[in-house]
Amino acid sequence: MTPDLRTEGCFQGNKNQVKRLQQQRSGLLRRMIKSTDSRLKPADRSAAKPKKKRDSDEPKLIERPQGSSAMFFQYNTQLGPPYHVLVDTNFVNFSIKNKLDIIKTMMDCLYAKCIPYITDCVVAELEKLGQKYKLALRIIKDPRFERLHCLHRGTYADDCLVQRVTQHKCYIVATNDKDLKRRIRKIPGVPIMNVAVNRYVIERMPDAFEPMTSKK
Repeated sequence: MTPDLRTEGCFQGNKNQVKRLQQQRSGLLRRMIKSTDSRLKPADRSAAKPKKKRDSDEPKLIERPQGSSAMFFQYNTQLGPPYHVLVDTNFVNFSIKNKLDIIKTMMDCLYAKCIPYITDCVVAELEKLGQKYKLALRIIKDPRFERLHCLHRGTYADDCLVQRVTQHKCYIVATNDKDLKRRIRKIPGVPIMNVAVNRYVIERMPDAFEPMTSKK
């Protein structure tokens, strides 16, 4: 009884060992078969393809918006006399309320020649406001005001002004609108002019154009 059980146990152990070796051999053969082998099914070919290792040495591509060529050491080199001033709707209205001559007061503020610019959007906004703003319409139709034609659809002036100063850094934005000023402040190199008590004030101006103070 005892020898028979021993031989049976040894035989079973050998059987398991052979089965394990066969599994290992078949696993090695599967690894050796290439993905282009004709014996493989189409579904198995995709699984058999080795995964490509990412090369850590490859440089990563990062997309960044291109900076304006006018911004040299954070100073806007396109700003200088004669100054080009983009005028907003409420800037004209505040100037009328404070009884300020727009061009004369601009020149008093900047101590240089100023050319005010009016876009089609601003003109359309003033025309929509009705008869109360007839004087404002008459002022902006002065030949000293340069007209800028808009190619986009719609009459929302804020988007138009933001787009213009983002593309062209040669303008000063004249506005008293809080929302528009908040948007313009995010664009580097664009000063803001607003109406204060009986005068105009530049909110932000690059240091390159500030008057030189005498050294002691």
